[in-house]
Amino acid sequence: MRGVLAVAGVRLAAELARDPTPGERASAAAREVARRYETWPAGRVFPAGVRYTVDQGSSETARRVGIGTDTRCETAVDASLARSLTARGCRAVLRATYLDQPQGLAVTVGVVVLPGEAAARSVLPWFGTRAGRPGLRALPFPGSVAARFGDAARQASAVAQRGPYVVAATVGYADGRPTLRTRQQQPDLGALGPQLAGGVLRALTAPAPVRCGEREWSC
Repeated sequence: MRGVLAVAGVRLAAELARDPTPGERASAAAREVARRYETWPAGRVFPAGVRYTVDQGSSETARRVGIGTDTRCETAVDASLARSLTARGCRAVLRATYLDQPQGLAVTVGVVVLPGEAAARSVLPWFGTRAGRPGLRALPFPGSVAARFGDAARQASAVAQRGPYVVAATVGYADGRPTLRTRQQQPDLGALGPQLAGGVLRALTAPAPVRCGEREWSC
C-alpha cells in the first residue's frame, strides 16, 4: 500500500509541476476573454474614444457620451429580439452611446453576452442591419447632445460577432429626427456603425498573454 501511495504521490507532483499544454493554455485564454464583460471596468469595454474613417478617407474619433447601467437583455433590444436572446441564454447586454466627431450622429453600441460562440452565432440573423428591423435600442442621455436620440431616430445598424460576444450598433441623428430615406442620409451614417461595433469587439476579444499561476488565470 505504501508503495502505491508513493507512486501516486510522485505522479501527482509531476502533474502539478509540468507546464500547461497548448490546449490548456487555449482554454484558459478563451475563459479569460469570456469573463471580460464582468472583470473589465465599463470604461475599458467602452473606451472614451473610438477611431473611425469618414467617406473622404480621413480619420476621426467618436467620443463616448455615457455608459448605461441597465444590463438586462430584455430591456436593451426590441421585444421580438429579446425573446430570441432569452431563449439562447443571454447573460447581459452592456450599452454605451457615442457621438461622431462633428456631433451630428449618435451611435449606441451594445455588447451582447451569450454562453458561447455557437449561441452568439445563432442570434446574428435576428439583428437587423437596417432601420425598421429588430435590433439594439437607442440609449439617450439627458442633458447631453444625444438627449433626443431615441428608438424612433434609428437610421442604420450593424452587428459583429466573435467568441461569446455579439456587438451591435444602432445609428441615428443626435437631434432625434425620425428615420429618413436613404438618399437623404449623410454619407457616413451607414459606415459609422460597423466601425464602432468592430472597434469595441476587437479590443474586447483581443488575445492576452496567458499567465498560468496568477490568480486571474485558470490553466
